[in-house]
Formats: sequence, C-alpha cells, structure tokens
Amino acid sequence: METTIKVLKKIKPKNPVLIEGLPGIGSVGRVTVQYLIDELKAEKFAELYSPYFLPFVSIQKSMIQILKNEFYYWENPNKDGEDLIILSGDCQCGDAGTLGHYEIVEKILDLCENLGVKKIFTLGGFGTGEIEEAKNIEILGAVNDKKLINKYKKFGVDFESSTERIQYIVGASGLLIGLGKKREIEGVCLMGETTGFPILTDPRSAEKLLKVIVNIFNLDIDLSKIDEKSKEMEVFLKKLEVIQEKAMKKLMPREEGKEKLRYIG
Repeated sequence: METTIKVLKKIKPKNPVLIEGLPGIGSVGRVTVQYLIDELKAEKFAELYSPYFLPFVSIQKSMIQILKNEFYYWENPNKDGEDLIILSGDCQCGDAGTLGHYEIVEKILDLCENLGVKKIFTLGGFGTGEIEEAKNIEILGAVNDKKLINKYKKFGVDFESSTERIQYIVGASGLLIGLGKKREIEGVCLMGETTGFPILTDPRSAEKLLKVIVNIFNLDIDLSKIDEKSKEMEVFLKKLEVIQEKAMKKLMPREEGKEKLRYIG
C-alpha cells in the first residue's frame, strides 16, 4: 500500500484556497475546520489513505473504519470570491521517521496543483504551558513570502512575536507551507495559543482562529455554537487552575505565588 488520494467527485473550483486543519495541539486546527465544514455545508470530494498513519482502526456505529484524511469543497457564491478546499482528518503521519510526512504532504500538494490552488492556510495550536483567559489568547503567524505579512497582519495575526517564540513547526502545517513554496504556492500558517495539555481540545483558541479566517475570507457563518463551547472550556480551565495551584503550593511552599503555573510534559 502507498499513500493515495481517492477522488469521490470531480470539482472545478475557481480561485481555490486550501485550508488545512489536521489533529494537533489542542485540536485547534481540526476544531476550526470542522466548524467551517459544518456551517458552510461543504461537500466531501476526496479521501487520502496512507500506510504511514497509526496502525489502528476506529469503530463507528459498529463499523470498522481505517484512518483517513478528507477533502471538502465549498463554492463561494460571490463570483469574485475564492472557493475553499478544506482538509480535515483522523490523524497526521504516525511514522517516527520523516519519509511518511513528506510523502503525505507531497500527495496533498499534487492535488492542490491539479485543482489550481495558489494559496494555502494551515491552522494549528501553539502550546504555551499556561492557562490564559480567552480574551488574552493570541493568533501567531508565519509565512513563506514576506509580502504576506503586511497583507494578513491587519486581521489580528501576530507575526512579530512568533519569530522569537516559535523555532519549528512540526507536521503537515509546516511542511505544506515550506514545500508549497517550491511549487510557487503562497502559504500562511496560523497558530492559536493554547495551554498544551495532552488530549485537551481547546475551543477557545479555535474560536479566535475561526474569527480570523471568517474575516480573511469574508464568510457569513454563525459563531454562537463555538462561542458556547469556548465559555464552557473557560470555566473548566479556571477550576483546573485552582486545583493545580493548590497542588503546587503543597509541593513547593517556598515558591508560593512567585511563578506562573506551567505545564511540564
């Protein structure tokens, strides 16, 4: 078996842009694109399968499903607007080496080229190790062409501090932008700050990221559902912070109140 893309329906998009949101830290990217898919009623048109995905299957309604990535299509009703190709999925490459990561990304880029994609947005989370209030969450950005910084910083993306805080982007979110440049595809990586707790989905960060995407593409979608989930997570994290602060006080009484709570993994 090799990495393959199965086309379910042929599409002819106009000015298409790829938006990727595969699983990662806080599931920020995945939550964001899934909300877009649901609200825009985007249609699935292709699936990607790879032997480099993790070696297990999922069970849905008693049916076994192998892991896959999925491509969705949304046709912009504005004739001058950009159509969206949205990439979501069950996982990223699970191979400990590098070959699988590159093979999967190259297959995605092959599809992009065939569809005429000239711009890619990758979405993910940036783990800070701290519990921040939702209002203080920032969206960090990185690009593969300097001219894109001025174009998108007006949407509230912090490109300056990301230079100091982020040295590497691991996985598809980084490789799609880096390898895309070799194919003359513009690339923007947007990362929402998140606590970075393991297996903890962060809809607060996803909401901030979603608002940036909505503004960039001038989308008309209802954000109330994700706003409700964001508020629930805010309450949960505040309770968690209180519990951890109490634990830290018992473990390090001499350092009480001197340092911010940090997650060490």
